[in-house]
Amino acid sequence: MKKISVFLSVLLVATMFVGAILGVRTSANEVGSIEQLISEFKSSTRCGSVSVSVYDHGDIYYYGDARGLYQIGSMTKAFTGLAIERLIGEGLVQIDTSIAEYIPGYIAHYDSKEVEITVRNLLEQRSGYTNSETDYPSATADMSLEEWANSISNRELKFLPGTEYAYSNVNYNLLGLIIEKVTGVSYREYMENDVLGTIRLNNTYVGTPTHGEIVEGTRLGYRQVFSFPLEVREATIPAGYLYANIQDMSSWLRFWIEGSDEAGGLNECRQDIMSKIEDVGDYYAGWERFEGGVIGHSGGTANYSSRIIFNLEAQVGVCVLTNLNVAASTDSLCNGILDIFISGQRYPITPDVWTVFDIICTILSIIGILTLGLVVINRKSKILIAQGLIYILLLVLIIVLLPAIFSASLREIVLVW
Repeated sequence: MKKISVFLSVLLVATMFVGAILGVRTSANEVGSIEQLISEFKSSTRCGSVSVSVYDHGDIYYYGDARGLYQIGSMTKAFTGLAIERLIGEGLVQIDTSIAEYIPGYIAHYDSKEVEITVRNLLEQRSGYTNSETDYPSATADMSLEEWANSISNRELKFLPGTEYAYSNVNYNLLGLIIEKVTGVSYREYMENDVLGTIRLNNTYVGTPTHGEIVEGTRLGYRQVFSFPLEVREATIPAGYLYANIQDMSSWLRFWIEGSDEAGGLNECRQDIMSKIEDVGDYYAGWERFEGGVIGHSGGTANYSSRIIFNLEAQVGVCVLTNLNVAASTDSLCNGILDIFISGQRYPITPDVWTVFDIICTILSIIGILTLGLVVINRKSKILIAQGLIYILLLVLIIVLLPAIFSASLREIVLVW
C-alpha cells in the first residue's frame, strides 16, 4: 500500500508504545552489525526466514539461506519492465502507442469518455488505474491474462492517463499481456528464454517453482507465525509473483549496478531504464528513485515481503527476502543495511502495519476475555451493558475503517491476518 491514511498514522504512533512494551522494537542507540540488525528484525516481526545479499564494490556477501526460494512480490515488475524495454528496443512495441493496438478491443474511460492508455503510462504507473480491488479486481485462479484484461476493460479510470501517479498491479499485468500478444508466446516462456536465461538467472522462476527448495510463506496471528500457503494465480504473475533465491537476486543486483556485456541488448535496455529515473520520485519499468541517489523497489504479498535497493555512485546494493508479509519492517531492514555501508549509521526496525494490527487485535482479545470473565463473575448488568456498547463500537469501526485503510474487503483482511 503506497499511502497510509491519517488514521493509520495516528494508530501507528499510538501503538509503538505498546510495541515497546511487548518487545517489538529495540533501542535506537544500540550499536551493532548487519547480523544484529537482522536479529532485531526477526525478533520484532517474528519472521522465521530472512535471506540478505549485499553488493559492495563488486563483492557479494550473503546472510541467511542463500538457496531457498522466496516469492519476490512486486520486485517482479522490474523483470516485466525489462522485457517490455527489450521489445521496445527491437521495434515490436512503441512506447507512446495506445495499448489497444496490442490488446485489440481494450477500452478505458475517464469522466465517461473513452481515453487512450499508452505503454509509457503503464511503465510509469500513470495509467489512471489504482490498486483498489473493489474497482479493478485481480484475476481469479482460472483466468488467463487476456480473460482478466477483458474483465476490467471498459472500467472508469481514477484520473486521466499521464496526469497523475498511482501505483497499480493492473499496469504490469497488462504489460505481461502485451508481451504475450507481440511475441506470440506465453509470458512465462518469453521471460524464461529471453530475460532470465539471457542474464543466467537459473534459480528464478515464473510462478511457483517445479523444483528447488521453497521457503514457505507465513502470516502473523496473535504474536505467532503460522504457515500460510497460497496458490499463485497465473494472470497475476507479471506484477508480482516470480520466485527467486538470494543468489540469483545478487546476480540481478550485479546486472543493474555493473551491467553485463554478455546480456547483449538487455544491457542497453538497462541503460535506457536508468536514464528515465534521474529525479527523486521518478518511476519507470519497475524501478523508483529515492533520496540520496538510491534506486529500488519493494515487494509484498500475503505471505512474503522483500526489497532491493542500490546506489550506483556508491557502488553498493542490498536485497532482502523474507517469508512474512511485514513490508514496512522489511523495507527498514534493507534501508538500514544500505545505511551501514554508506553512512555508517544504523536505525531501528520500523513496525509494520500488520504487526501493529496484530498487536491491537491481540490486546483487544485479551481485554475482551478478561471483561467477559468479569461479567460472568460479577453478573452485573451495568458491566454487561458497557461491554456490549464497547464491542458494538469496535465492530462498527472495524467494518467501516479497515476496508478503507487497506483498500480491500473485510473478508480479505481477516483471511490474511
